[in-house]
Amino acid sequence: MRLTPDDWIFFHAGFLKINATIAFTWAVISLISAGSWLATRKMIITGPIPRWQNALEIVVTEISSQIANIGISNPTQVLPYIGTLFLFISISNICAIFPYFEPPTGSLSTTAALATSVFFAVPIFGISENGIKGYLKHYSEPTPLMIPFHILSEFSRTVALTVRIFGNVMSGTVILAILISIVPLFFPIVISIIGLITGVVQAYIFSILATVFISAGIGSHNQ
Repeated sequence: MRLTPDDWIFFHAGFLKINATIAFTWAVISLISAGSWLATRKMIITGPIPRWQNALEIVVTEISSQIANIGISNPTQVLPYIGTLFLFISISNICAIFPYFEPPTGSLSTTAALATSVFFAVPIFGISENGIKGYLKHYSEPTPLMIPFHILSEFSRTVALTVRIFGNVMSGTVILAILISIVPLFFPIVISIIGLITGVVQAYIFSILATVFISAGIGSHNQ
């Protein structure tokens, strides 16, 4: 039993090593890229809208609504980034139903990379909206004594985001492997279904938390 897809090595020659985490990460990226191209290559602006386009617009509208409800006045500003986070995490977890596929979110390196992207996205969006001076101002509020605590919070929430998904995916994999070895087939199937639902929920929570952090960075000058 593998606790993480990092342990599944496909190719290793010198410093070059390709494990399941890398392979399945690129597989998910390719799937998302191909799906995005197929879904948008024949978009209709005028006239009757096909059902698939109507469903796609509903999803995009709902994500934009969720972003706006958190406090970002211009949801389209962060929609591509937040939407990509949600799609990558949720599809990675959903694809776990396929034989031999191990979700890359079960690797600490993947979740650390996702959390690190949020770490850098917050100041990038904040500075683009408020300028460097406006963004950095909130570090010294309500008093300059809070500067080290604000900086510490930036790193602590990155660690929390890293551990959140990794812990849930890894624990689900371990529990499923144990159940398959000690109980009949039906119960592990139920656990797998619950695991898929949990995977989508985790993608939603991660995306919402990322949006909250970005919203705080963008709106810091109005605090």
